[in-house]
Amino acid sequence: MAFTSWRGLVGMINPTMRPGMTEEVIRLLPEGIGVIPLFLNITRGTTEEFKTMMAAYEAEIERLIPQECDLIHPNGAPPFMVHGYEGEAKIVRAWRRKYKVPIFTAGQNHVAAMKALKIKNFVGATYFSGNINKTFAAYFKDAGFKVKAMAGIDVPFNKVQELSGEQIYEHIKKNFLAQKGADAIYMLGSGWRSLNIIHLLEQDLSVPVVHPVTARVWEFQKRLKVHEPRDGYGVLLSELP
Repeated sequence: MAFTSWRGLVGMINPTMRPGMTEEVIRLLPEGIGVIPLFLNITRGTTEEFKTMMAAYEAEIERLIPQECDLIHPNGAPPFMVHGYEGEAKIVRAWRRKYKVPIFTAGQNHVAAMKALKIKNFVGATYFSGNINKTFAAYFKDAGFKVKAMAGIDVPFNKVQELSGEQIYEHIKKNFLAQKGADAIYMLGSGWRSLNIIHLLEQDLSVPVVHPVTARVWEFQKRLKVHEPRDGYGVLLSELP
């Protein structure tokens, strides 16, 4: 194992060529955890495109196997959620048996983070529009949660990263306040640059936020037996449940 990975090595397969998320994860991870990032090239962000990506993900898993990663994380919630909660689990079980390495998806990570925070119901926010948000809601319902809303922003898939934190905050706050009694806020997707609003949302609305970047950093630490809290990015990283 390389010197820089003395606390563990993670292989991460990203769904798009977007910069941003990988850098955020690496900056938030404790020193000594190494990351090998690989990239797919999803461009349209449609259900049809997502459903075709499993072979591409598996090809990247095979590239990572010789690197002897401690974990492999096929990132990108939508490409797996479109197969359903049980369909995703079946795919991942087959990969774990075949490659003999711990593998978990973004959706599985988000479910684990919600369970760690003892969340029962939530308001979700996405940067998708239309029926795919019903698919996301069904995934979490099948995982045992009550989804009070899954509210999408109507923005082109290749422009998500241009949304400001203020726009995202406003969208989430408006939809959260429109519901009653939600335990938490869930942000689906790593495309938007939104780490700076997690603490503000938790402070203003008095509920935890499950964000894809911080949830990922939380579970990498948990699985690698590292416990190094980070303040300023929400309760999940400050408390590391």
